[in-house]
Amino acid sequence: MENIDKIIAHLKSQGFVFQSSEIYGGLANSWDYGPLGAEMKQKLKTLWWNYFVRKNPYNIGLDSSIILNPKVWEASGHLNNFNDPLIDCKSCKTRWRADKLIEEKHPDMNVGGWANAELEKFIADDGIACPTCGKQDFTPIRQFTLMFKTNQGVIEDDKSTVYLRPETAQGIFINFKNSQRALRKKLPFGIGQIGKSFRNEITPGNFIFRTREFEQMELEFFFDPKDGQDWFQYWLDNVVKFLETKLNFTKDSYVIRKHDEQELAHYSSQTSDIEFNFPFGRGELWGVAHRGSFDLEQHQKNSKQDLTYLDPTTNEKILANVIEPSVGVERLMLAILCNAYVEEQLENDTRIVLRLPNEVAPYNVAIFPLQKQQRDVAEKLYNELLCDFDATFDDTGNIGKRYRRQDAIGTPLCITVDFDTENDQAVTVRERDSMQQERVKISDLNNYLKNKLK
Repeated sequence: MENIDKIIAHLKSQGFVFQSSEIYGGLANSWDYGPLGAEMKQKLKTLWWNYFVRKNPYNIGLDSSIILNPKVWEASGHLNNFNDPLIDCKSCKTRWRADKLIEEKHPDMNVGGWANAELEKFIADDGIACPTCGKQDFTPIRQFTLMFKTNQGVIEDDKSTVYLRPETAQGIFINFKNSQRALRKKLPFGIGQIGKSFRNEITPGNFIFRTREFEQMELEFFFDPKDGQDWFQYWLDNVVKFLETKLNFTKDSYVIRKHDEQELAHYSSQTSDIEFNFPFGRGELWGVAHRGSFDLEQHQKNSKQDLTYLDPTTNEKILANVIEPSVGVERLMLAILCNAYVEEQLENDTRIVLRLPNEVAPYNVAIFPLQKQQRDVAEKLYNELLCDFDATFDDTGNIGKRYRRQDAIGTPLCITVDFDTENDQAVTVRERDSMQQERVKISDLNNYLKNKLK
């Protein structure tokens, strides 16, 4: 896999990701998705939605508000517990997450669940220095809230305080009863959601891997705790299947890491992370957690509303348990791009190729006229193909340069209208990965492309 800086430079130059507010000097750790990045992002979300929600017989979807009643976050524990161990360098005044300072020096260590005193002692005993100035002089650890606070209404006071949601899951839990009643769902069933979340991370970084504003694709799957089915393994298997069959991940590109007891969240009885081998090291890509009944129990207790499920057969009231597969859109997109980026040495050239899965490539096909004389025919074909495919048109530069441009953005197939097209009513179709070319009749082209892009 190539160096991450090389991949970032390529994605910026090709219109996938831009520095946010760049004309004003940018804003640290904020990114805008350019024309190709926006296309890819939308396709990735659609692919996830189709697989986990629309085409899954158990699941339905939801789109909840970003700003919720603050009592939601009180009940979920975020107001009291959603914070990071913050440590300051006394010398250069930079701030760091104490746990990340340790884990960056010792990548095989996981210090989740350590008390602040344990973190402070390890940093001192191990001689961990400030990454900025190299000094070993830190303040004591203090807890730093990760939620963005704002005000709702015209008067700014404690009564108007609200928060930007740090996760999409709570919007699902508070709508569990509404969704179940409205669609008359029976356990087991799931509710999926795609939406923005916000976390005031102390040390965001690694491009779009960890950002303060991000999108999540989350599923909360509700089931009777007496149900004998192993739903945790069911959803873990589905996540792996999605990665391998839909996104072309190979088994050696990721690992499944089960959390040990010390690392588990207080509400979780079982959690496994799928960690991807990024160029900058292994990082969490997708988490699958058994959340038990904690969330519904908390919201039931705090709202004084009955959030139990009434079994229509036994009339038993059931407080459902939950399995949560959760993934960040940007993080998954970065993994796909890192997985796809290839530099190939040809005889007289270096070819940069994005071997993107067909379903998330910004364009399915590119149409070229070989010379200006074929432009009208090529444009007519382009407009016809737009009805069934995500297509682009390019008539700038020689044909070799146009092929290279499409390789660099991941377009699977290129179609060239040439001098023979008028006579034989055929075009040349060139495949991205193999660079093989095939002559195809225009009358057969639509079906040919659909079969190729399956």
